[in-house]
Amino acid sequence: MLTISQTYRATLDDLWDACTNVDRIPRWFLPISGDLRLHGRYQFEGNAGGVVERCDPPKSFAATWEMGDEVSWIEVRLTPEGDERTRFTLEHVAHVDDQRWTEYGPGAVGVGWDSGLLGLASHLDADGGGVTPDQAVEWIGSEDGRRFMTLSGEAWAEADIAGGTAPEAARAAAARTIAAYTGAPPA
Repeated sequence: MLTISQTYRATLDDLWDACTNVDRIPRWFLPISGDLRLHGRYQFEGNAGGVVERCDPPKSFAATWEMGDEVSWIEVRLTPEGDERTRFTLEHVAHVDDQRWTEYGPGAVGVGWDSGLLGLASHLDADGGGVTPDQAVEWIGSEDGRRFMTLSGEAWAEADIAGGTAPEAARAAAARTIAAYTGAPPA
């Protein structure tokens, strides 16, 4: 299970809308089609799709995360934290074989989610700064994008170490994950 949590400068209702409105999701993540209602099927363009399994507006939802023949599960919880601030927590549960886990560790999924949540932060930012989905491909190949993914991968290695993985193994897996995301050879 991988957990990512971030507090945004947004009301509970605004963050809920950003995460569940088919017109807003493509502004920070990917184009989406389908039915975002309970038991509805959705599909992100060029990425995962699934079924909405639980929905408790505006506090949480859960869905399958299906990519190819693999199925995992996501849950998003939103919690108000004072005036105009809301905590977004994502849990992603996947059954990963030992070989893949050893090779890439939690960063394999974590770096991707960190990148997606950077898009959410950019979308919610009042000044309109940051990376938009139409800029994402170019940004990923930029020095800033590679640095972001490198720092994210390194942070996931530290989380892996805190979870009990040997430091050398966690850092080696992170290096392979960073290389996969950046196209650079592992250090």
